[in-house]
Amino acid sequence: MKSVFMFPGQGSQSIGMMATLLEQYSVARDVFEEASTAIGQDFVAIAAAGPEELINSTAITQPIVLTASVAMWRVWCAESEMRPDFMCGHSLGEYTALVASGVLGFEEAVKLVHLRGQLMQNAVPHGEGAMAALLGLDDEKVVAVCEQAAQGEVVAAANFNAPGQVVISGSMAALERAIALSKEAGARRAAMLPVSVPCHCSLLEPAGQALADAMADLTFNEPAIPVMQNFTAEIPSNVDQLKSSLLSHLHQPVRWAQSIKNLAAMDAQLFVECGPGKVLSGLNKRIVRDVTTVNMSDEQTMSAVKGSFGA
Repeated sequence: MKSVFMFPGQGSQSIGMMATLLEQYSVARDVFEEASTAIGQDFVAIAAAGPEELINSTAITQPIVLTASVAMWRVWCAESEMRPDFMCGHSLGEYTALVASGVLGFEEAVKLVHLRGQLMQNAVPHGEGAMAALLGLDDEKVVAVCEQAAQGEVVAAANFNAPGQVVISGSMAALERAIALSKEAGARRAAMLPVSVPCHCSLLEPAGQALADAMADLTFNEPAIPVMQNFTAEIPSNVDQLKSSLLSHLHQPVRWAQSIKNLAAMDAQLFVECGPGKVLSGLNKRIVRDVTTVNMSDEQTMSAVKGSFGA
């Protein structure tokens, strides 16, 4: 049985996350302390008590979700000899997958996603961009709705999360037109999301050069475990392709559903969501029904994952 470790992205954070893990495992606390030193923020305190506006700020959310997931991964590595055959991560989670697979060092990655969050937050003036969730329309219909709604502005599919579940991103006026058109087209739900950054659309393309400059100073290693990337829904053939896809990933859509389907087609039967929340586990149930998906964020759920591996 082949297995996949999946790492969550922005939106999986919550006050109180990973509290049990931090209490029980010094290796988890070490990860949080390393990130706190790198960023100059007390991630243990923020994870425990917020405040909410800080933990939900993109520049903090991204490194703290990465940190929480890496903490769970390192606990797993300390407690089990089992390793997955593949890795993947949703949006920000792809950076976590690259850390876990040995492509990037943890401290480098924390600083990089902190910068990424700042670049994303500053790319579009507050209130001028947003995201919306559309339920009940197929991918082709969503793309057509966005094309019709654009009218010279930016609105596009950002996350192909699951069949009938697509998130769109762009300028506020174009998003509002797309929501109205989606409802006319039969969407069961079409509503703005409580985010201020229009992720994975061309509005973020100008931020890409600064991110590329930062990435140019980092060492990218060959992955010890293959990583399925969001932009291509494929496993890169070399490090140069990996880096190129990672840059495009900033302003191109997340092809999550196709990534999971492709992994299942490669005989992956066990999917483990490693980190805070259960968002990816929920999506998997709508994408591939004949696989086992479990989430892992503390000692109890880790024991269940060991059982799934037959350990």
